[in-house]
Amino acid sequence: MFSALTPAASNDQPVPRHVAIVMDGNGRWAKRRFMPRGMGHKAGVDALVRVVQAAADRGIEYLTVFAFSSENWKRPEEEVSGLMSLLIVALSKHLTKLEADGVQIQVVGDMAGVSSKVRQALLDASTATAHNKRLVLTVAFNYGGRWDIAQACQRMVADGVPADQVNEVLLTRYMAMNYAPDPDLFIRTGGEVRLSNFLLWQSAYAELVFTDCLWPDFDDEELDKALQAFWRRERRFGDVGQDESVPGVAQSLKTWGN
Repeated sequence: MFSALTPAASNDQPVPRHVAIVMDGNGRWAKRRFMPRGMGHKAGVDALVRVVQAAADRGIEYLTVFAFSSENWKRPEEEVSGLMSLLIVALSKHLTKLEADGVQIQVVGDMAGVSSKVRQALLDASTATAHNKRLVLTVAFNYGGRWDIAQACQRMVADGVPADQVNEVLLTRYMAMNYAPDPDLFIRTGGEVRLSNFLLWQSAYAELVFTDCLWPDFDDEELDKALQAFWRRERRFGDVGQDESVPGVAQSLKTWGN
């Protein structure tokens, strides 16, 4: 059941083409329920499946999620191992439905740093859904924004690009997500107010929305709240816009729901 804030009832407000999400709060969600952290990650997968469907139903074309950062290796070995196993199980469980629903899966990140089993599972999911066009779901796995910029520079150097030809447009073509437009809306759940090295280059002009909602509790209603926050913003891209009054920082960063 969708809330009353779906695009059909939003006065024809434009839906963001690309939404990026930092899925934070799985561990705290489990802790509040006296469960092991792994149960929180499992609940987080269920939330992702819900949000993918909700995003597709609302006409969002690209959804990018931070599944595993290059810094997450610092977590306890047992938790990291559990996350890897959960990824393989989740792909096996949900891939058929995602493919049938028109979802194309892309993967970005340093695949040299993950096991061959996980790498193959991600590659198989990407290959199986390559023909789909309804929604592009990008899974950022062993990804970091600084890594992305560095690898783009390395590839340019390897291609022999002269220094005087390096510019923003060319560098964008070498970024890991050169197939997608930059995010219009950047959502972080779990109450933290930072980017955490996610899509640093691509999110230069994204609208940032932060919420205290823990990721396993995120659903279509929470997505609609984020869309409402997006619609309240005036995207100026450096211009003065229609209203020259600029909202305060606190107003721009506060969570929704007031």
